[in-house]
Amino acid sequence: MHSLGEYFDEFTHRDWQTLDPTAVDDTVRLAVVGLGWFTREWALPGIERSGFTEATVAIDIDSDAVATVADEHDLIGLTPEEFRNGVASEAYDAVYVATPNATHLEYAEIAADQGTALLCEKPLEASLDRARRLVTACNDADIPLMVGYRMQTDPAVRRLKELLREDFIGDVLHIHGTMSQMMLGELSEETDQWRLDSDLSGGCALMDLGIYPLNTTRFILDADPTEVYGHTRSEHDPFEEVDEHATFQLRFPDDVRALCSVSQNAQHASRLEITGTDGQLILDPAFYEREARELTLVRDGVESEIEFDPVHQLEEEFAYFGHHLLTDTSFVPDGEHALADMRILNAVYESAATGIPIAVE
Repeated sequence: MHSLGEYFDEFTHRDWQTLDPTAVDDTVRLAVVGLGWFTREWALPGIERSGFTEATVAIDIDSDAVATVADEHDLIGLTPEEFRNGVASEAYDAVYVATPNATHLEYAEIAADQGTALLCEKPLEASLDRARRLVTACNDADIPLMVGYRMQTDPAVRRLKELLREDFIGDVLHIHGTMSQMMLGELSEETDQWRLDSDLSGGCALMDLGIYPLNTTRFILDADPTEVYGHTRSEHDPFEEVDEHATFQLRFPDDVRALCSVSQNAQHASRLEITGTDGQLILDPAFYEREARELTLVRDGVESEIEFDPVHQLEEEFAYFGHHLLTDTSFVPDGEHALADMRILNAVYESAATGIPIAVE
């Protein structure tokens, strides 16, 4: 077993990186589709900081947002129709889609038609059927597809996975993952928004937040659940079309269980606990991109708290994307990986509707 120093002396080490960003002559130029708060506050700074990418084109249905972002970042501003028609296609090498879930497919199909690499935000789409169509479009066009699971490129989560691989806590028995926020206070006061529209979102607490503990657990265990058991509920008028709260249990091979709870209307918090036969690992806060975190390690009756400087999670995600395109390396969070999440989420909703455990196909 490696010493803890090997894991944490260089905590932000990119174990996937083989290319020196200072030696890169041409970065991956990105057309950014969807200019909401997440893109403006996190994605665009991440693209600029990554060392392997740069934004060159901005696209949105809101012409005012396009004009503002294009002016602030010196980008080419396009309407979706201009993007569809190939205007300024020579100005970008890849497309980043950060629009409402149910619109991912249409922009992915444009990227596929243009033969352009794609980074699509999670969840892949608003329904399993549309997600399958998205992956098929990319496969048929033979374009690289990565899905934006930023936790997979976050060093803290990658170190967790290494510790599990080294049996630091023995055999994993169970995992608890939580994520909650006051959505209508933290993201927007408006109730007329896409996350509350079931046609655009496909769901709310589970689709928007549940995917974090779900996918992170799949990633660190390097396994997929075989059965799920879920419960959803909504108590307030703005959430009448979608799930306000969700709790679900995942059954993995070797009977490892994960219990996840998420809410769009609760105290802001996130936490990931992994308990094994010989110890425990706790990441708290776990999933939000704008918070400093601490990793607690428990073994042999000794508890150690590891403090580390947080990275810019979107910087890491875009660095990974650009680096793997430049080195012609396959992405781990690809379309098939994301489809597994969609099948699991679909099964959780089915379980919540029927009240019985559902096998994941």
